[in-house]
Amino acid sequence: MAHLFFLNKYFFKYRRRLLLGILFIFVSNYFQALQPQMIRQALDLVVENIALYRMYDGFGLQPVVFSHFGRTLLYFGGVVLVLALLMGVFLFLVRQTIIVMSRLIEYDLRKEIFQHYEDLHLAFYKKNATGDLMARVMEDVSKVRMYLGPAILYGINLVSLFTLVIISMLRVNVTLTLWSLLPLPILSLSIYFVSSLISKNSEKIQRQLSKLTSISQEVFSGIRVVKSYVQEAPMGRFFQEESQAYMDKSLKLARVESFFQPTMLVLIGLSTIITVYVGGLQVAKGNVTTGNIAEFIIYVNMLTWPVTSLGWISSLIQQAAASQKRINEFLSIKPEIVNPVDSLQSAGLVPTTRDGSRQLPATSHQSAIRNPQSAIVFDNVSFTYPDTGIVALRNISFELLHGQKLAIIGRTGSGKSTLADLLVRLYDVTEGRILMDGVDIRQLDLHRLRQRIGYVPQDVFLFSDTISNNVRFGRPDATQADVEAFVRHAAIYNEIAELPEGFETVVGERGVTLSGGQKQRVSIARALAKQPEIVLLDDCLSAVDTNTEKQILGYLGTDIADKTAIIITHRIYSLLEFDKIIVLDDGRITEMGTHAELLSMKGYYFEQFEKQRMEEGMESGG
Repeated sequence: MAHLFFLNKYFFKYRRRLLLGILFIFVSNYFQALQPQMIRQALDLVVENIALYRMYDGFGLQPVVFSHFGRTLLYFGGVVLVLALLMGVFLFLVRQTIIVMSRLIEYDLRKEIFQHYEDLHLAFYKKNATGDLMARVMEDVSKVRMYLGPAILYGINLVSLFTLVIISMLRVNVTLTLWSLLPLPILSLSIYFVSSLISKNSEKIQRQLSKLTSISQEVFSGIRVVKSYVQEAPMGRFFQEESQAYMDKSLKLARVESFFQPTMLVLIGLSTIITVYVGGLQVAKGNVTTGNIAEFIIYVNMLTWPVTSLGWISSLIQQAAASQKRINEFLSIKPEIVNPVDSLQSAGLVPTTRDGSRQLPATSHQSAIRNPQSAIVFDNVSFTYPDTGIVALRNISFELLHGQKLAIIGRTGSGKSTLADLLVRLYDVTEGRILMDGVDIRQLDLHRLRQRIGYVPQDVFLFSDTISNNVRFGRPDATQADVEAFVRHAAIYNEIAELPEGFETVVGERGVTLSGGQKQRVSIARALAKQPEIVLLDDCLSAVDTNTEKQILGYLGTDIADKTAIIITHRIYSLLEFDKIIVLDDGRITEMGTHAELLSMKGYYFEQFEKQRMEEGMESGG
């Protein structure tokens, strides 16, 4: 239960529903506990009046006695019916409080997990499989909801009904009560033993389910690779093996749970036999009436479902505890990238302006280093990936003024994309600092920082939605005219217009229905739709042809001339004039300068330029 203590904050949030639900359960069970008493009185009335009825055999008053006897029994039957109706009304109210509460907490918990996922750093997603993340936010939360709703409802119902029934039984006869409830200690011991087995098996099942989800997600996302390598059968066998492991674990849990109900029924049957036997002896002694035996039998059978549900409740709690433990593992992970505004605002130190924006209070340190002429400064930046320990950057230093254009060129693995990730704070630098307008970006509002940058990553991602909505992801309030304008800038307007549904065409998962070049250009349009102050393009023209590349570069050279731009590439764009070009190799800056300056150095840049010029000459000659 320790892992489930996390949910106490939600119980407090919905305490009104919970307390009302508990009250309704007790009221419902109170009316239920009264029914056997009415039946006992009716049965005693029958036993007592049969003799009276026979005494008037042959007399004219016998029909009158019979009529009065019938009306009295009808009265008791009506009382029992009214009590059952009242019990049903309050059971309905129980579900409107406790079950609804469980659904509300389920919603809140899923929302909390999802928001926490969004806040977690990039390294977290590299360490954990997507299927496992999905399993915890879907399957595990569903298991927890069964504890929040049915388990709590029937658990409280069990406690309240036991309390009311045992009090009612003790009022009648203590000896008969103790004998009737004699099997209960055996029940408690069996539940304690089996619950530990359920807990262990439940956690194994949830982990195996996460593995199955991860396998499915990877195979379906990479279905083109699976098919092209003719690996359908091996992947099917692998999935079958893991499914078999999941089934074996589930069957093992089912076998453990299957012991509960037969055991409960045997114990309840034993209680009934004991009640009839001991009750008969008590009737012979005159301590109880015949109606009391019927009353006790009804009470014992009334406890049948709550007692048999004890194993089910225990199973639900154990499964929920295992699932909540898995959820807590992720919720306990603290984001490595922290928004300083959120931290200060939680402490009440960040003022909110009239327009709702948040600003960090100025410090003497910030004021001292502020330089309005410098848009971006990398000050002796080094970075080591926390998940792998790979050193990606070493002592990187450069400065970029407002409106300047920077090209970053280098071989694969030289650290180009790492620079982009650091600039948008997907990671924080290991050493040194990155300044934007003279302020360390770790001291800036993280959301505002990222809003200022239009970032097109190397690994292009599109949502399974319409092309228009994918572009609007960069600017939700963009009109259709705006969308079309940005698409024109990305040189993909004509291709979209030729599609059967045009801009309302739904692209597949990760944009699978579009070509690589089309996905890159839609991604560029999405970044431009933000109308950012800084444009950051990470090798996003690698899959487009030469003519399309010229159109996009033409836009970059004219329409965003006043914006700061960083283009990461392995090609040399002679059509676009850069204020500064950096050549990276093994995480270090090996060359830096303008196009003419780098050519004069006769280094890597010169070699790549000559090689590219020869290739273009051969293509034009062909």
